[in-house]
Amino acid sequence: MTELIAVALFTLLAVISPGADFAMVTRSSYAQGRQAGLAAAVGIALGVQVHVLYTVLGIAVIIRQSPALFLVMKVLGAGYLLYLGYKSLTNTERISLEGDTQSAASVLQALRIGFLTNALNPKAMLFVISAYSQVVQPGSPLKLAFAYGAFMSVAHWLWFSLVAVFFSSPVLRKAMIDQQVLVDRVIGLALIGLGLAVAVSGGVDASTASLPQTP
Repeated sequence: MTELIAVALFTLLAVISPGADFAMVTRSSYAQGRQAGLAAAVGIALGVQVHVLYTVLGIAVIIRQSPALFLVMKVLGAGYLLYLGYKSLTNTERISLEGDTQSAASVLQALRIGFLTNALNPKAMLFVISAYSQVVQPGSPLKLAFAYGAFMSVAHWLWFSLVAVFFSSPVLRKAMIDQQVLVDRVIGLALIGLGLAVAVSGGVDASTASLPQTP
């Protein structure tokens, strides 16, 4: 029970802290509507499972012991955030609520962006690795380790679904669209700042390498 509470608190603190996921759900929700925002939330939850999978299966040990591999992951993650930030910062397409329809393509695009934003984010990777190495006891059953991973994904999905519902509310969405240029620039600068922060951040502490084992 103590382990479960620790994982819950660890996840809660991580999920509510502002970051790239928050910025992308906000952008999808106000620009494309509620369905797109909710799809981005699902994508983020699926992205968490990527980190859970390689952490539980032990690939995270290789990442911790290979600075070059971690550097590649950092470059990919930082590059993707910088790309998204640049796209938002230089966006010239104006959004209109008149005749607003949410196509399957836009919902799928939001799902993909949410997934890639989390899956390529080294900070999300560090969160999952830290949660398992600092909280989960060595020798824990594999099914319990995956259950914790499922909890992390559900927590992310619930939180960012709430964010999507909030920023896609008609009144707030109209207010943000009326100030679209400013909002896009703020989100763009935030993503670029996060990308630069990822690029200059330190690596993973190789000493924290106690991962769950199969029973």
